[in-house]
Amino acid sequence: MNRFIPFVASFIGLISTTYGQNYTSYFTGNTSDLSVVPSGGICLMGGANENDNAMTWFLQQANGGDVLILRATGSDGYNNYMYSGLGVNVNSVETIVFNNSSASSESYIHQKIQQAEAIWFAGGDQWDYISYWRGSAIDSLINDAISNRNIVIGGTSAGMAIQGGFYFSAQNGTVTSSTALSNPYDNNITVDSIPFISNQFLSDVITDTHYDNPDRKGRHLVFLARILVDYGIEAKGIACDEYTAICIDTNGIARVFGDYPTYDDNAYFIQPNCELTSVTPENCSTNNSLDWNLGNKAIKVYSIKGTSNGSNTFDLNDWRTGSGGVWEDWYVNNGVLNELSGIQPNCNTLYITQIETGNQFQLYPNPTSDYVNIELVNNKIRPKSVKVINQLGKVIKEVSFFNADNDKIHINTNNIPAGLHIVKIVFSDSHEQTKVLIIK
Repeated sequence: MNRFIPFVASFIGLISTTYGQNYTSYFTGNTSDLSVVPSGGICLMGGANENDNAMTWFLQQANGGDVLILRATGSDGYNNYMYSGLGVNVNSVETIVFNNSSASSESYIHQKIQQAEAIWFAGGDQWDYISYWRGSAIDSLINDAISNRNIVIGGTSAGMAIQGGFYFSAQNGTVTSSTALSNPYDNNITVDSIPFISNQFLSDVITDTHYDNPDRKGRHLVFLARILVDYGIEAKGIACDEYTAICIDTNGIARVFGDYPTYDDNAYFIQPNCELTSVTPENCSTNNSLDWNLGNKAIKVYSIKGTSNGSNTFDLNDWRTGSGGVWEDWYVNNGVLNELSGIQPNCNTLYITQIETGNQFQLYPNPTSDYVNIELVNNKIRPKSVKVINQLGKVIKEVSFFNADNDKIHINTNNIPAGLHIVKIVFSDSHEQTKVLIIK
């Protein structure tokens, strides 16, 4: 796709439009749902125009099923592009634009998420997505589709920014690298860890986009420093230049797509240097410039050129094995980012994240009418409570887990109205997990 001409979809086929008070739907293709088994995976795109080859990969992972685009601004620009512009057969493409947070309670949208084999998040303002969807039926249904139906998921710009276990929420607006490096605790640096979109290979990752326009390397390192200082977790970073994409298969192999050598399109895989006995920044404090030097070796980065066939790769299982890229050493000295040539880190052990990941409780039977059992799968962290929340966000039942026997509790649901509800297990103020519960 020409990177100097804004994308405008050609009109191929009929787009039907449905307007509602809370959302707008644009539909292209077969109105009958097609249930197929998707191939899963994650597509992360750095912004500006889409990379056609990466988008082709994304659509192929849907295995001919239904594609759903979720966004908070814009209209139908993706419909014909995905439905017929890339030569990949899919059953349908539907764009749903959330006009406000109330759309998160719309049963029509819930049904469409449950029927999708692929979900794409458009660009925009990530705080819209977070404030509209987090803790609602939307993120619970998306996470259920990822973990239980193996759908492929992806997004560009803000749609990429929301997909890590940590994320820059932009709640107070954006922040530049220069501002972040000069004060890591600037009010606009809002790094969050409240569970949102759950991807297996991104559980301890924070992403960033538009890496070359404007330069965002410095602020990304500040995000990582803040996670290390505030949470005590050695998180990692994944970033893309504009026009560049990373496609991650279900085995954790990341392929980088771009237009190199015609254009200098890069992706970056960033981690604290595991060879060091301590990776804590020398100075990460309020109103002081960031110092994260550690002998000029604080951060290890694998930089990869994006190619048309995505032949250059990085293994997210060990964060050390790559092909087609180069290792670099990054560090920050008194608020100034420096980049040097480096070598592959030589470490004896893999990182072990301090965040509990994956499914931490089971919910059964589901759907149900009379009762539901909630059983812990991973009890390293004892939960505080269980909440049942209706579609309006109101807690209609709350039960303590402290007195549960054998890591299981039984909840009577006779007095809960029929419909879709959220079951939320609260582990701590910043650690929760949710699942969808259907009452018949």
